[in-house]
Amino acid sequence: MAKGFFTDTTLCIGCKACEVACKQWNQLPEDGFHFTGMSYDNTIHLGASTWRHVAFIERPVALSNQDSGAFSWLFSSDVCKHCARAGCLESCPTGAIMRTEFDSVYVQPDICNGCGYCVVSCPFGVIDRRDDDGRAWKCTLCYDRLRENMQPACAKACPTESIQFGELDELRRYAHARVDQVHEHGMQEAYLYGADAESQPGTEGLNAFFLLADKPEVYNLPPDPVTPSKQAGQTWGAMAAAALGLGLLAAGSVLLGRGGRP
Repeated sequence: MAKGFFTDTTLCIGCKACEVACKQWNQLPEDGFHFTGMSYDNTIHLGASTWRHVAFIERPVALSNQDSGAFSWLFSSDVCKHCARAGCLESCPTGAIMRTEFDSVYVQPDICNGCGYCVVSCPFGVIDRRDDDGRAWKCTLCYDRLRENMQPACAKACPTESIQFGELDELRRYAHARVDQVHEHGMQEAYLYGADAESQPGTEGLNAFFLLADKPEVYNLPPDPVTPSKQAGQTWGAMAAAALGLGLLAAGSVLLGRGGRP
């Protein structure tokens, strides 16, 4: 049965409890604390040793229901999207990346050879290789915990229930109701990102989708993500159509040159 995450960014308070829980449970190595001077965010982005990343987004604009001031914060706990059509899985030459019985995308570290094809195939820039062993790593959706009927560590640790875990169909129903609720409270700009294949055909939907309050780019998310294989199919289709058009044009030119004679 397909399971996943629904992350409601309007409830995120930036506490990073999910980051800490993920690091602790998965025994991930520290990857430094890189304050850039431009943000309070110290982990910057997802990586081989950071499977949950809480983004601190400072904006010189007010939210639609904000009473005063022209400044607002957005927080978002980012994670692997476990795409319905996963570029990393499609590009893996060794079969190291598999789809589990929970419909999550899982990297088998004992099979990964560190080729890096998955890294360049992810439209979200999620998966990465570690410098020490060269293998690719990312969120596992706490596969070990799911097999023991436990929820992922990040969702369990979230104090505001910004991170919801469960069956995808139930999460989608809850998410749509949540959008309506947020709209009623005055935040008309709120919407769902990647909730289904219709809204995000390039990935055929995400098993870890989001409620956002601004454009995807503000959250460092692509507006129209597409897996390489799907993009290649579209490219080949366009090339075939162009070739057919050129062929018809050439045939027409020959017939015109002959004055319409066969």
